Amino acid sequence: MKINIVTIFPEFFAGPLSLSIPDKAREAGSVAYHVVDLRDYTHDRHRTVDDYPYGGGAGMVMKPGPFFECVEALGAKAPIVLLSPRGKVFSHADAERFAAGEELTLLCGHYKDVDQRVADHLATEEMSVGDFVLSGGEPAALCIVDAVVRLLPGAMSDHDSARGDSFYGRGLSAPSYTRPPEFRGHVVPDVLLSGHHAEIEKWRKAEGERLTRLREEGD
Repeated sequence: MKINIVTIFPEFFAGPLSLSIPDKAREAGSVAYHVVDLRDYTHDRHRTVDDYPYGGGAGMVMKPGPFFECVEALGAKAPIVLLSPRGKVFSHADAERFAAGEELTLLCGHYKDVDQRVADHLATEEMSVGDFVLSGGEPAALCIVDAVVRLLPGAMSDHDSARGDSFYGRGLSAPSYTRPPEFRGHVVPDVLLSGHHAEIEKWRKAEGERLTRLREEGD
């Protein structure tokens, strides 16, 4: 698949996309990243992408023009996602949906806000990674990219590892333990050391359900 990332900070993505799972997916030929500098679609010597908000108030608003021109130049197809605190919270189901497609475009805002016409008439959806505000859409875009590309062929040497993760067709996953069996007086549950695979799977299912209930009760 092809992932377009539109940002005023393209250098933000250079390191993360060249490491670990995102890089493995690229090397496997499952994904191509296209990080685009939004300022390349401005028309003044200062490469201005923001302006004062109509109606007054603090902060600056990103202009619609550069976003529209950039997406049009890319010939981008849906989904075109604007990262925004107003958006629907991104989920594993969204990661699966995006991973099944051929193209994904992520629009990263910055400053106070993005002109609403980008959300209404350019993006096909708005997404958030949680009920909090980031300084820009770049960290949120990285979260989405990582969640999507790890599902692509060749990204993980053991895809069963992904199937065992939280939210993969169910709620939370069970806790994990590794060696040593005792650490500073804290021991691994006996069932995991038993070698009884049916009992281990039963324990993992029960623990996942218990943790999911606790999370839902906390919400």
